[in-house]
Amino acid sequence: MRRRSISTATALAVVLSSVALTAGTAGVAVADSAKVLPVKSVGDIVVDGAHRRVYISDPTGGKIVVTDYAGAVKATLTGLSGVRGLALSADSGQIYAAVKNANRIVSVETGTYTQTASYPVGAAPGDLEVVDGRIWFAHGTDFGSLDVSGAEPVVHLAQRGDVDFYGAFGMFLASDPAVPGVLVAGNGGDLAVYDVSADGATLRVKGNMDTAVKQLDLTPDGSQVLTSWGDPEYGYGIGAYSATDLTEQAGYPIDPYPNAVQIAPDGSVAGGSLSWYEPDVHIHRPGDLTPVREYDFPNAGNSSGADTLVDGALAWAPDSSRVFAVSVNTYGTYTLRALTDPTKELPTLKVSAPATSDRAKKLTVTGKLTSKAPLPAGTGLQVTRTDIESPSGKALAAVTTKADGSFSFADTPPAGGKVTYKVSYAGDATHASASGSDAVQVSRKATTLSLTNNGKLYSYGKDVTFTAHLGATYKNRTVAIYADPFGTDKPKKLLKTAKVNSSGNLSATVDMTRDTAVTAVFAGDARSAAKTVKSTAYAQAKISTAVSKHYKTGKIGSTTYYYFRKNTDPVFTTTMNYYAGRKQRFQLQVYAQGTWYDSGSEYFALGSNGKSAVSLEAPGTSGIRARVRSSYINGSSGDSVNSTTHGAWKYLTFTN
Repeated sequence: MRRRSISTATALAVVLSSVALTAGTAGVAVADSAKVLPVKSVGDIVVDGAHRRVYISDPTGGKIVVTDYAGAVKATLTGLSGVRGLALSADSGQIYAAVKNANRIVSVETGTYTQTASYPVGAAPGDLEVVDGRIWFAHGTDFGSLDVSGAEPVVHLAQRGDVDFYGAFGMFLASDPAVPGVLVAGNGGDLAVYDVSADGATLRVKGNMDTAVKQLDLTPDGSQVLTSWGDPEYGYGIGAYSATDLTEQAGYPIDPYPNAVQIAPDGSVAGGSLSWYEPDVHIHRPGDLTPVREYDFPNAGNSSGADTLVDGALAWAPDSSRVFAVSVNTYGTYTLRALTDPTKELPTLKVSAPATSDRAKKLTVTGKLTSKAPLPAGTGLQVTRTDIESPSGKALAAVTTKADGSFSFADTPPAGGKVTYKVSYAGDATHASASGSDAVQVSRKATTLSLTNNGKLYSYGKDVTFTAHLGATYKNRTVAIYADPFGTDKPKKLLKTAKVNSSGNLSATVDMTRDTAVTAVFAGDARSAAKTVKSTAYAQAKISTAVSKHYKTGKIGSTTYYYFRKNTDPVFTTTMNYYAGRKQRFQLQVYAQGTWYDSGSEYFALGSNGKSAVSLEAPGTSGIRARVRSSYINGSSGDSVNSTTHGAWKYLTFTN
């Protein structure tokens, strides 16, 4: 309760005046899934196809995170300080991890994610490859091997021979399960191929590569070594070298700046680039310089450029169904992305329908299916129509393409409203699926709907019945009635939804404590248009005023007065329905020479209990007659949720 004072004597001298639709689109190459990884860095990524698991090492966090193909974390292996390189055993039973800061390689059982062994190797291991059962590991600018097939592990260091590896980016290794006995090593500007079929590594050939290389791989037929940077003829590209003599061959052009390369078991090439404004992952069929598929990462950071691929963070699923990539944004957030159908072209399917049409009248839908490698005439497409009567879609007759990929079909929409035609191509061995759609606004008969009580004013708390009347419709006879009280603290509320009665009426009751917008909604049906109508009704505020400190009441003429001694301060306590920030207007009038004069008003805030107490200073003179009242003034009282309401006058007189 707030208590304030106003001087009656001063007010006697003051007389105040009163204040009163879209076109069809093609399929888009997108990540099938994208999940944020709980890592601080990424050292390597390996896919276990037998268990459908992805392993990501986190050197900074000292852990390995294991996810499923959708990126959901299934296990976290900790206590692996500086863990970097990862490699999978041939039988998918073990994951080997290079724990750099402990000079060890650990073995993890893939079925249970438990560490089964830890092997000291006498150096800080980095990149890992498994060739014919032996684990090869980079260390410094050299590499070595770990053989765990015997009773005791056997370690050989410094296997590079006379190759002068010197680069700062690290020592990179590569192999392929389909090419036994071969290991590729690269560092700085040097590249070499080794025979590792016997004990130790025997140099086959050495050559040169670009100094900016971040990853190597060997093709499954053993004919080529690919590097993540090379082939300057194309500006930026994946380098290609003959595995026999390391002569440079035609590589794969790529966007700047190349930073990853991985080859699938079928020979498909995934190239990665650190690209803010171009695609990040590029898929090539063997020997094809034009990518069959590209993936562009979104921007999840706070710069103009999109997320970028982590160096070397690409890995194929063994069945070539996915490429896994790890991206990072400007916040240092890492995301595992599963890129689907990477070896399939992504066709474009466009659909075009009329913007509007009449119900039960024939219309024609056209479109075109295109792809880099043209699809043959007669390619089948599925058609689905979705409308009010078939919200889950209704299959229409299939259509086929012409030689140029175009198609058309006619349909007579039985229902009005938004009608969507979706055309789908299922895909084949070399093409991904695609779909497109377009919508038509089909005419419906206008609906009549009315609602009572618009513009009416009611006393506070009165229960008011609002009645909606629905005219003739095709099938649907359901109407919903909503009430939306003025003010931001109370949401719009559904009062009733039901079928109208035989007279077409539906009623709902509103407790009128605030001005309220009431709406009646008819959703429409196949032949009758949707309709919404609104009635705004108004509610007065609830106001009462209690008088205190008087010594009696009595009548002057026919009016009841409160009698006060001339030196007593009257107190008036107003109670009003509360709303945040609400104020009451306290008004004083004085009687003189047969007329009531408006002698002042002031706004006083209500307490949270809706009360406000105002004290008038005693005039010190007898014979004064006055009256006061409290009012809620819409807009001026701090809010606009009720209609202007004046409380009853309280009359007072002062005596000796």
